[in-house]
Amino acid sequence: MKDFCILGSGVAGCTIANLLSKKYSVEVFDKARGPGGRVSNRRFKKNLNFDHGAQYFSPKNEKFKSFLNNLKKKNIIKYWPGKHIDLNFVKTKQKNKFIGVKGNNDINKYLLKKIKTNFLSKIMHINYDKNVWEIYLESGKKINFRNLIITIPYPQLKKLAKKFLNKNLLKLNVQMSPNITFMVVYKNQPSLPLSSIKFNDKIISWVASENSKKRFKSNLSLWTIQTTEKYSRKYINNYKIKNKFITKDILNRLAILLNFNKKDIIFSNIHGWKYSYNLKPTKLKSFFSNELNLGICGDWFMGNKIEHAWLSANDLYKKIYKF
Repeated sequence: MKDFCILGSGVAGCTIANLLSKKYSVEVFDKARGPGGRVSNRRFKKNLNFDHGAQYFSPKNEKFKSFLNNLKKKNIIKYWPGKHIDLNFVKTKQKNKFIGVKGNNDINKYLLKKIKTNFLSKIMHINYDKNVWEIYLESGKKINFRNLIITIPYPQLKKLAKKFLNKNLLKLNVQMSPNITFMVVYKNQPSLPLSSIKFNDKIISWVASENSKKRFKSNLSLWTIQTTEKYSRKYINNYKIKNKFITKDILNRLAILLNFNKKDIIFSNIHGWKYSYNLKPTKLKSFFSNELNLGICGDWFMGNKIEHAWLSANDLYKKIYKF
């Protein structure tokens, strides 16, 4: 029987898995096709891809900054060059934007390099009996572990593990915001001298040029678009049904905002992040119960940045290490 079962392969899950693996036996489970969570990367074809989750890492915390600088030295991440324009005209200090060399989930892949992972493995039910966690997979398989670490979004956490959570956790004021991400490929599209734009628009909040990340050379133009919070909330629960309507909406706005020709589109796709981020930090950084051998971490404890996922995982590791 292994020591730790980690649910979720986002930055929080991969970080805590990596830290624990130096001392314990660890196994990671995720319902997705590969590691990433909010830093997931989607391939269009060959080496052409989209960062359809978090677009970059811009560290504020000194420890996280040191972690990223170390990854940069190892050629896992790099700086995102080019012009980043903010049409909201909010005065903020310009900071370095880090991205994965091949995709933003490069960080996750690096952290999980020597750890056993199980993808396309949805967890249906968990139970704690006689100091053992019983993990029931969608496939019908049951696996036992000594300890359980959960790194999934707060609403999913309550659904899966409500009877194991104390009152302080259940009463946390967590309001997860959704995001709808749109990926599109154009042919014959003139190259624009920019890497990203933040808009003050009712539909589109942000666009990023994947070509500007210098991961590939192509005559095709790849763009990732994120919609506003208001627009995302309106359609997140039925975006698959409303796919054609939302696609038309976004492409019409792009034609107006950036003069992109809809006739030049050769591919488009939508991804909905129902629990994308939590804007307001909670009073906790992570949670650990020595009585239940249960740990919980995630960005939603501390804020809305990828940095917060890493910090929460490190905080949880300190709590576990004390016992």
